[in-house]
Amino acid sequence: MTDNKNKTESQLISGSESQRIFEGLNRGMSRRDALRMLGLAGVAVAGASSLFGSAGQVLAATATGTGAGTGKGKRGGRIKVASATSSTADTLDPAKGANYTDYCRHNMFYNGLTTLDEQLVPRMALAESFDTSDAISWTVKLRKDVVFHDGKPFTSADVVYSLNRHKMPELGSKALTIAKQFSEVKAIGPHEVQIILGSPNADLPAILGTTHFLIVRDGTTNFSIANGTGPFKCVEFQPGVRSIGRRNDSYWKPGLPYLDEIEFFSIPDEAARISALLAGDVDLINPVNPRSVSRLQENPKVALMETKTGGYTDLVMRDELGPVQNPDFVLAMKHLLDRKQINRVAYRGYGTIANDQPIAPSNRYYFGGLPQREFDPEKAKFHLQKSGMAGRSIPLVASEAATGSLDIAQLLQLSGQQIGLKLDIKRVPADGYWSSHWMKHPLGFGNVGTRPTADLLFSLFFQSDAGMNESGWKNAQFDQLLLAARGETDEAKRKQMYADMQVLVHEHCGIGIPQFNSSLDGHNAKLKGLSPHPLGGLMGYMFAEHVWLDA
Repeated sequence: MTDNKNKTESQLISGSESQRIFEGLNRGMSRRDALRMLGLAGVAVAGASSLFGSAGQVLAATATGTGAGTGKGKRGGRIKVASATSSTADTLDPAKGANYTDYCRHNMFYNGLTTLDEQLVPRMALAESFDTSDAISWTVKLRKDVVFHDGKPFTSADVVYSLNRHKMPELGSKALTIAKQFSEVKAIGPHEVQIILGSPNADLPAILGTTHFLIVRDGTTNFSIANGTGPFKCVEFQPGVRSIGRRNDSYWKPGLPYLDEIEFFSIPDEAARISALLAGDVDLINPVNPRSVSRLQENPKVALMETKTGGYTDLVMRDELGPVQNPDFVLAMKHLLDRKQINRVAYRGYGTIANDQPIAPSNRYYFGGLPQREFDPEKAKFHLQKSGMAGRSIPLVASEAATGSLDIAQLLQLSGQQIGLKLDIKRVPADGYWSSHWMKHPLGFGNVGTRPTADLLFSLFFQSDAGMNESGWKNAQFDQLLLAARGETDEAKRKQMYADMQVLVHEHCGIGIPQFNSSLDGHNAKLKGLSPHPLGGLMGYMFAEHVWLDA
């Protein structure tokens, strides 16, 4: 998938040699000694948390699946893409991106230092290498063959400006909290940057692969048009209306992109979005409701792509019904979740059964050894009676805003009747749900999108003092593990820490997670190159440079 001139020597190592290096690392050989052995000192780490991982992870530096063209695609053609969300707040500033349509648009016009592959492992993009010995001080070497759309060369000044601007409160960056970890970002050469963190974080290369940290031109303040290094040049942008991207003939990835032009806009109504695809008025849409799948399957001119993501709709138990005051009620509700039925009824079979912890099977830190919690009305009844809530009428707030929550609520209500639990479903409008209802009721639902690292997911939603700690759960052991794992550069130790955290959430947190949701894309059957990506639909928002028309 990668052009030969971009391959590192590490990709040419034999399997036996890789195993020998891995064994050496396990015996205590330093990473730099291992690299020196191969003449590769300074080669990039592949994964955010793989600094001392297996040889394959340590040494695989260049992008796979998101690198140069494969030669299989056909050049030329124009497509129209319709999402579900748009507003006058649409932006070309990566720092301010607020939804997946912003993210798609930004990936058309910009690049990051790294990009996340199909296993959410960061691969080199505008950066040639990341190097660190302590996960605090990082040296980043940059590509020298990249130019912005206006023809100016890409240098370290652009990286310094792009990263430091997030820390300005007046900017309104969505990544401000994360950027506060950057104690200093400075250029130490025309194509070399030093990043110093306030505390160790081995996830830095993965964090910098997220869309908010895409690189803009040094000094840019006007985002009425985009000036990036990405596969398409922005020729039109009307917030809430549409954007048009035209192929960047100076793109630094050989052979990409394939298409001449992409028009990107929104059709909020799901039925209208489906009809537009079936009529041939658009070539690619997201999302498709599982209830609409049959309409697509009946038409040979269109196709469906399922992306198994790490996003989920969760049952949230707070206050007197939550883990702090009533752990037995929490266990009762978790045993009352009939995951197989929820998958079948609420999601029409699309999705992956979950286990009341937020790390999906696609994540490298998923702990497969955790026994699956099954639907068990008897255990649910036992814990319900211990909780003192049997016989009481309990409001359960649900909304279309939390995908599938209305169906889940109805299934819980029926199961609850079998054990003496009275759930009174309160259906509230999608408009204003997240500001007026989410985390404001003892029993309700959340909807959490995929995060690229386990640390980000745990930090945002499960750490004791996190603003989005949905159930108000507080666990000192979890917090200690989270901080320790963030700076741990021994891959085996780090994996064990994340496994322990999954167990703690599964057993004690006031969150019930029945399944990991799938994202469904509908597309013209002639549109090729699409493949699932765990970040979400539309190839994890990165479809633009990879697709082509087989006309």
